[in-house]
Amino acid sequence: MKADPKVQRRLLDLQAIDTNLAQLAHRRRTLAERAELESLARELSSMEDERVRAQVAVDDLDRDIARLEKDVEQVRARKEKDENRLAAGTGPARELEALQHELVSLKRRQGDLEDAELELMEQRETAQGVLDGVEQRLAETRDKRAATEQRRDEALAEIAKEEEFKRGARQPLAADLPSELVNLYDKIREDTGLGAALLTGGRCGGCRLDLSGADLARIRKAAPDDVVRCEDCRRIMVRTNESGL
Repeated sequence: MKADPKVQRRLLDLQAIDTNLAQLAHRRRTLAERAELESLARELSSMEDERVRAQVAVDDLDRDIARLEKDVEQVRARKEKDENRLAAGTGPARELEALQHELVSLKRRQGDLEDAELELMEQRETAQGVLDGVEQRLAETRDKRAATEQRRDEALAEIAKEEEFKRGARQPLAADLPSELVNLYDKIREDTGLGAALLTGGRCGGCRLDLSGADLARIRKAAPDDVVRCEDCRRIMVRTNESGL
């Protein structure tokens, strides 16, 4: 393939743009905010599980407290009924004596239930504190995620803007070059990431290897408009006065 030496040198301008575009794509894939958001997602998932467990603990205690309150209310109502009957003093003496014994038992039962309820209420206060702490950490982590998402979106917007600018510069440059040369360049670039490189001091700028004497001799014999390629990496080598030929 042949191309004017000036045209070949313009391949380096095209390559510079494509290198910038590749760098921008790499920046997009490796944004620190992406890794941070993945870490925050794991934290939030773990904390949400923790919150559910803490909520279940509070709900279980609420249910137990409600049951005890119902039991206390039943005992209190029974005790009040017996006290009223005893105060009325009606009925056989044996029945009134039995009421007195039952009142003693009911008072003891009421005290036991109220002590158990008090203990459960203290446990609930502790459990609620745990739940409040988890919810606070969840809220803080969600705020952190929102801030990180904003930084990510701003970074992506900046990258997209730069890409648009670079693509806008690439299109007319590529259109102004011979299509056959651009097609060859694009194929090599798609395979290797770099389509054209400068030949400097007898070294290929693509693979960074020094050319052999035979390769240098071959290139010296090539016409200025011949498109030469590296025997090792197959990239187009652009020749200048610094090529060491």
